[in-house]
Amino acid sequence: MDADAAQAGADPAREFAGIVGEPQLLTGDRIGPDYQHDEALVGEPVAPRFVACPQTAEQVAALLAAATRLQIPVTARGSGTGLSAAARPCPDGLLISFEKMTQILEVDTDNLVAVVQPGVTLADLEAAVTAEGLMYTVFPGELSASIGGNVATNAGGMRAVKYGVTRHNVLGLQAALPTGELIHSGGKITKLSTGYDLTQLIIGSEGTLALATEITVRLYPKLSHSATLLVPFADLPAVMRAVTAVVHSGVDPNILEYIDKLTLAALSYSQNLNLGIPDSIRDAAEAHLVIGVEDRDHDRLDDDVAMLGELLESLGAIDVYVLDGNSAHALIEAREKSFWTAKATGADDVIDTVVPRAQMHEFITRAQELAQAANGGVVGCGHAGDGNVHLAVFCTDDDARHRLLHDIFAAAMELGGAISGEHGLGRIKVRHFMDLEDTVKIALMRQIKNVFDPAGILNPGVMFDGGATK
Repeated sequence: MDADAAQAGADPAREFAGIVGEPQLLTGDRIGPDYQHDEALVGEPVAPRFVACPQTAEQVAALLAAATRLQIPVTARGSGTGLSAAARPCPDGLLISFEKMTQILEVDTDNLVAVVQPGVTLADLEAAVTAEGLMYTVFPGELSASIGGNVATNAGGMRAVKYGVTRHNVLGLQAALPTGELIHSGGKITKLSTGYDLTQLIIGSEGTLALATEITVRLYPKLSHSATLLVPFADLPAVMRAVTAVVHSGVDPNILEYIDKLTLAALSYSQNLNLGIPDSIRDAAEAHLVIGVEDRDHDRLDDDVAMLGELLESLGAIDVYVLDGNSAHALIEAREKSFWTAKATGADDVIDTVVPRAQMHEFITRAQELAQAANGGVVGCGHAGDGNVHLAVFCTDDDARHRLLHDIFAAAMELGGAISGEHGLGRIKVRHFMDLEDTVKIALMRQIKNVFDPAGILNPGVMFDGGATK
């Protein structure tokens, strides 16, 4: 049945309003510009036909059941901070905004978990658990991001080198299916060997299988002492050798980042950073390593910092700077805002390709060669501890940039990597995924999609072709 036939004689607006209440259903001029886009640099905003703001899981399930019956495409939205256009709606579709589902339902200090609704932001959760001496460790760099959005993209961030990404920190879900049913998977448990793990299947599915309506996340005790090291090197290969040595050292850093020379200069200018590095060293350094360490004991932390300093100097570091609290905070905050810096400097796209850690130098060198051949450029930084390379891409011609990204992604995959490490495919990378990924895997993923969503209403054009953005 096509959409016109499904909607014949129906009044979708009345039906949706009957579920969420008329004030919580937006149409026409009441749909503001924020609902029409996320933070992806590519593609134009799209106004949906409807925006619904449910307050309960049951309302979400009822909206999906109605949309399935009416053949109306559905896109979910958390805070709209995504970078791949997965939250960009369909023009004839329903956007489900989780802005009213912002309750922290429980902070269970005994089991070290929190149970939250999908619209809860990282800032809200951090405030709630910090009061208990705890922390939620997934931090992709934007405190206004929602937990539901993090689940959709399997978000990571700087702390992933120690604590893992979202799928390592979400223990259970309640989720609404397109059929209108609610399911529970996982829970306050850290082991599960009972059937298929539906929690892990839904995490990272970018709103194409089910919509998370309640999320159980893992918490950790907050360690009271920390230090940040900024380590300049004369070239990128030396940085990558140091990354391997730091990982093997046993220190277990919670941050292990690289920043190239141009990116640090841009961050310093845009964020007014003053790190106290002499001009001579700044000019000699082609890349920098940023290392964060933490401990419950100050003396043990000092021992780790001293050991790292000796190790890094033996590996050719130009110098080792242990930043004071204000400088350390400013540097980490600037690194977290690198996307906004790239956007402000005119980047045409930002990608987050991931490769095996030991192949990062080879991949970055290849990406630079490809960009130069395309009369473009790439600069960036990344999560060196887990091989996640963030590149700002400068190539103004759309077709040339599409070919360049295809070649960069292909180079990453040849090295054993993947197109995206944490931003997701969304609408803007799906064509590359369809071109480069194993067709057997894509066929299997389509079958999984069809089991969850036989009517195909959930985020069409995301994960698979059809409605992709170039």
